[in-house]
Amino acid sequence: MYGAGDVRIEHRPDPTIQQPTDAVVRTVLSCVCGSDLWPYKSMPATGTGRPMGHEFLGVVEETGAGVSGVRTGDLVVAPFTYCDNTCDYCARGLHFSCRQGGRYGFDGVDGGQGEAVRVPQADGTLVKLPVAEDAALLPSLLTLSDVMTTGHHGAVTAGVGRGDGVLVIGDGAVGLCAVIAAKRLGAERIILMGRHPARTDLGRDFGATDVVAERGEEGIARVRDLTGGDGVEKVIEAVGTRQTLQTALGSVIDGGTISRLGVPQYEEGPVGPSMIMRNLTLTGGASPARGYLDELLPDILDGTIEPGRVFDKSFSVDRTPDAYQAMADRRVLKALIAL
Repeated sequence: MYGAGDVRIEHRPDPTIQQPTDAVVRTVLSCVCGSDLWPYKSMPATGTGRPMGHEFLGVVEETGAGVSGVRTGDLVVAPFTYCDNTCDYCARGLHFSCRQGGRYGFDGVDGGQGEAVRVPQADGTLVKLPVAEDAALLPSLLTLSDVMTTGHHGAVTAGVGRGDGVLVIGDGAVGLCAVIAAKRLGAERIILMGRHPARTDLGRDFGATDVVAERGEEGIARVRDLTGGDGVEKVIEAVGTRQTLQTALGSVIDGGTISRLGVPQYEEGPVGPSMIMRNLTLTGGASPARGYLDELLPDILDGTIEPGRVFDKSFSVDRTPDAYQAMADRRVLKALIAL
């Protein structure tokens, strides 16, 4: 990406092993993330460009001398940040803060929307998948890289449990995966806030019991009407605007919890005395995707959950710029990139 709206396909040097803990992975599937759309809308022009993509699965082509957990030929999925999975932060479930970790597309590391990726800290990062390279489950398994593990993080940090009422704000891929996660953890009522019928219909398939299309004060009023005037116990905010934060605060019951998943596009919010007086908990954050992979993988393998349904259109890698534009125009929910 060279700037807002400027995504290009270029030839880059083939990745090579640089450290003993590296692996080179040939990409089979990648995708465009909703968070990629923020720089697509606002990134200042640059002369060098930034490798894009942080969600991918593929086949290990080469490993460094210090890698023992995966080997050449293994089909693997990569969480959206790399990590050693052993440091004190990882042990606390904060893989995003790993002392040896980092992000794809930065500091000389490849982006996931290319034909191959050098993955640092391969033993801690990569998870072997017990399926074939052409398995029908691959789109669902790809969601473990980010959107499914992020939706699950929202449900976990919100404290969703059996019998709870939950509001999910946002009908994008993360919001829809949060619906799956809330249902999986036993929520009894799941209100999905979104106004794109194709997406909210999918949300109902995933477990949403109610849909609220209204926004702002009207949306808050509708949620409170559905809940007897009090609001919901748990809110998962999967958009990242100040308006959606205000909606979350207006929709949650006193003593309730709001988990923020959307990357905030604001620096200040309404978190002053009124929030304190209501004893609200504001939580969430960047998902420790690697920490959730082992838990969620079996449910995808046995068909209990099908998060791969969020991919509604596939693009070849040479059409990746079209995939960005289609998502930015809301013509596509989540674009799959097949390599």
